Amino acid sequence: MKISIITVCFNSQQTIKATINSVLNQSYKQVEYIIIDGASTDNTLEIIKEFSNSIDVFVSESDAGIYDAINKGITKSSGDVVGLLHADDVFDNNSVVDNVMQLFDENVDMIYGDINYVDRKDINRVIRKWKSSSYTKGKFKWGWMPPHTGFFIKKSFYLKYGLYNLSLGSSADYELMLRMFELYNLKSKYIPLNITKMRVGGVSNSSLKNRWQANRNDKKSWKINGLKPFWFTLLIKPIIKIKQFF
Repeated sequence: MKISIITVCFNSQQTIKATINSVLNQSYKQVEYIIIDGASTDNTLEIIKEFSNSIDVFVSESDAGIYDAINKGITKSSGDVVGLLHADDVFDNNSVVDNVMQLFDENVDMIYGDINYVDRKDINRVIRKWKSSSYTKGKFKWGWMPPHTGFFIKKSFYLKYGLYNLSLGSSADYELMLRMFELYNLKSKYIPLNITKMRVGGVSNSSLKNRWQANRNDKKSWKINGLKPFWFTLLIKPIIKIKQFF
């Protein structure tokens, strides 16, 4: 079974080499590596070119943001499974993809695990740990969601149920997982292993204004899928993340 790993990047000269090496060093051999660049103006493209013989698909052009770039990568992918590794991140170890792919079969549509948020300069210094858990129907209503950078799904379900909704900004990942878990009830499996080391500084959490907009888009995610959360669902969602710091 083949997996497509998609990396999206823009002006990522400080981190892109580590990300690429993280993918190329995976022990699992049936990996299609796709890089979608947003027309970088720094040295990102020069660094990527150093690995041109090992990258299966490479595109550099302007886009409408992270999720537009991810959608491009999914469209161009040929793997049975799709996973993401952003340009600020690295896989936790060289066996991550192998550990994930060993669990995919006809009874598993999606797999997700844990992630560590790490210092931007020292990726071995863990700042926050996102420990997930097994999913049960309705769990999103209690503020639960799996970490997006630890999420893998069979490509056939992107084709069947749609890609990322660009109108939802930084909540596009929340909406897609809400759709796949709660609306279509795909068969998921939690793997209690660290998947990625993710450098701190996500878009949705970069300011109070962005966090407020993300909350509004989270609410919209439920509405457009015809789902109804509890009155406290979106209030408790950020609160339950506090334990990740301890």
